[in-house]
Amino acid sequence: MSSVRPLFVVAGIGNGTGTGAATARLFAKSGYRVALISRGPEHLQKLAAELNQAGGEVATFPLKDYTPASIKSAFASLKSHWPTSPLRVALFNAAYGIWKPFLEVTEDELRESIDTNIMAAFAFARAALLEITKLDLEAPNEGGVAGDARKRGTLIFTGATAAIRGNVTTSAFAAGKFGVRALSQSLAKEFGKQNIHVAHSIIDGNIMTDRTKSRRNDPTWEANQDARLHPDAIAKSYMHLVKQDSSAWTWEIDLRPAHETW
Repeated sequence: MSSVRPLFVVAGIGNGTGTGAATARLFAKSGYRVALISRGPEHLQKLAAELNQAGGEVATFPLKDYTPASIKSAFASLKSHWPTSPLRVALFNAAYGIWKPFLEVTEDELRESIDTNIMAAFAFARAALLEITKLDLEAPNEGGVAGDARKRGTLIFTGATAAIRGNVTTSAFAAGKFGVRALSQSLAKEFGKQNIHVAHSIIDGNIMTDRTKSRRNDPTWEANQDARLHPDAIAKSYMHLVKQDSSAWTWEIDLRPAHETW
């Protein structure tokens, strides 16, 4: 059994209560080294301390912005930090949302949507794939983590309903999310031939995070597990993608609560 633990990298953890943080927790618990890339160094440090205290091996790589240069620098730092760990799983979970009537959207808001949702996704994917394409196929039980001997690695993009359907206030947001979905589909076609699994996840509904709980202020909604998405459940779906056999890969999943009303 190899003593080298595989590496999981996630971009975008917010304040540590959403999808990115939940996925980091699950992969750390499952034996991966975890690299956290995000803005907000205080939230990064808090999450890293939590996971390291629980027995994980986690390091932080804070960004001031999601420009290609910043993302490239973060990847250089994480590879310098863990030079022998193979990057097996990468999750692009960063996003910028703006919900306004079209005539109220500013040029700066549109630019931020494009830069974060598309440009940053391109840069993250490029940096991750440059590492994953260097790897041999996964070794079974690599560092104690079960692997698929016909897979080099997995790249996942967190999407949204706006990736497939625009709405009255989502012109800028949907443009960015449509772009991420098209990028992921193109990469799945190209890199599947190199035994690299690329997947896109449509999150169709509200995720229970600190921000949504504060905005909704609805204890009934919080208590009803059938009415909202939970970050831990999304993380389990991402782990399922990673463990899929290469004879039956999923490019796109649609995650929604059982009692949807929209």
